Amino acid sequence: MKYINSILSFAAVAVVAMGAVSCSEKDEYFDSEYQSTPIVVNKVYLEDYKSSVPDREVEFGRLGQMLRLDGSGFMGMKKVTVNGYDTYFNRNYVTDNSMLITLNSKTPITTAEESERDIIRLIKDDTELAYHFTIRAAMPGIKSISNTLPVAGETVTVYGNGLQETSSVTLPGGVEVTDGIESDNVDGEWFTFVMPQGVTTGGAITAITANGTAQSPSYFNYTDCMIMDFDGRYEQGSWGSNASMITADDLVDDPLGQRGKVFQLVPDRILADGVQSGKPRVTECWTAGNDNASDDWTRMTQYIDATTPVNELAFQFDIYCPEPWSTTGQLEVLLINNYNFAGYTSDDNNASSLTMFFIPYAQLGEPFRTDGWTTVTIPFSDMGKYADIIEKGEEPVPTLQTIIDDRNAASYRNFGMGFVNSDFTFDGVEFKSEAFNGPKIYIDSWRVVPCAEVEMTDFPEDEE
Repeated sequence: MKYINSILSFAAVAVVAMGAVSCSEKDEYFDSEYQSTPIVVNKVYLEDYKSSVPDREVEFGRLGQMLRLDGSGFMGMKKVTVNGYDTYFNRNYVTDNSMLITLNSKTPITTAEESERDIIRLIKDDTELAYHFTIRAAMPGIKSISNTLPVAGETVTVYGNGLQETSSVTLPGGVEVTDGIESDNVDGEWFTFVMPQGVTTGGAITAITANGTAQSPSYFNYTDCMIMDFDGRYEQGSWGSNASMITADDLVDDPLGQRGKVFQLVPDRILADGVQSGKPRVTECWTAGNDNASDDWTRMTQYIDATTPVNELAFQFDIYCPEPWSTTGQLEVLLINNYNFAGYTSDDNNASSLTMFFIPYAQLGEPFRTDGWTTVTIPFSDMGKYADIIEKGEEPVPTLQTIIDDRNAASYRNFGMGFVNSDFTFDGVEFKSEAFNGPKIYIDSWRVVPCAEVEMTDFPEDEE
């Protein structure tokens, strides 16, 4: 801590020294003649290099955006406040007729003093201007959805930012929800709605909030690329007499009575005696394999373009964990049947592997449980092989076609999931395995989904 304070102190001294030089009599910017020159703002422009109109005249700005003020008398500007918040600007980008400011994310909106709300205040020694200009919160966004395959009547929680006063939610197929919506009107981090009847297609959720429109990735109610639903529509594979193998006889009825048959990650026949510590391959559940048409994922390209990059694709499954899962055990996912189910800290997880892991108590840093069925989303870019290619910046970027080719080239193209109870290290923290006697963990609906995040704009009519 002392080391950090020393760095901060040195930085403060450096800033003071720079300020002393900048404010010297030799610096034209601070010439006294500019301090009384009237300040005039004629227009305000939004600077957005990603837009088809990178220098756009606007009548409002959002937190996080860069604005260009057009007018006169900006030379010598000493201070800028927005909604009363002291706002940094770089005087190297100030001329007499133009200056740039960025709306700080900490700028108050609803809590701004009434006398300062929607005002950009430009201040010099002998004059200032209070320019009336609408300031809005950042564009709202949706980061995740609690359950992307809910049944009618189930409450869905949508998480994100800027979601205050959500007034309507449009679901795939144009089904609109306006009644019964609850939202976090303080921090804007969530809203809830009740799943209605009649949603038969998959796609995005669009929400209207006090801060604008937010849209989710197109994975809500998405079943076009289902891998396994455990209700007989996709063939499950099993072989041999190994006790770890999950067969159709191990499937159980959904304890919540919503989903038909589901996969209990560690079935009762194994839980009865407990799972010893340090044990790999406790359970394994697979699709049918090479001779089954559904295991050739070329079928998915009619729904998702084969060129879609892996960071816009995810594996989703639903989990119900009614009691805390907190100290031991790992859920391992395998793209092909070519691994030992040995866990996170093993050869199953390296720069060439086609595996993913879900260890929520380690990843979240707290015990994991769910109040009902909850969706887990793991981007395929998290798989060792694809993550390594992306990190190195190698070409070509892995795509859905890459995933298909890797599966079809495998000797055994079963897709699988299972439970491992070995020791592992996550983010430098060592987790020693213990005997596992529960909780009961239920899994359903393995599926591939599109997961590209959607950036909304206030000006869609001008975008390419």
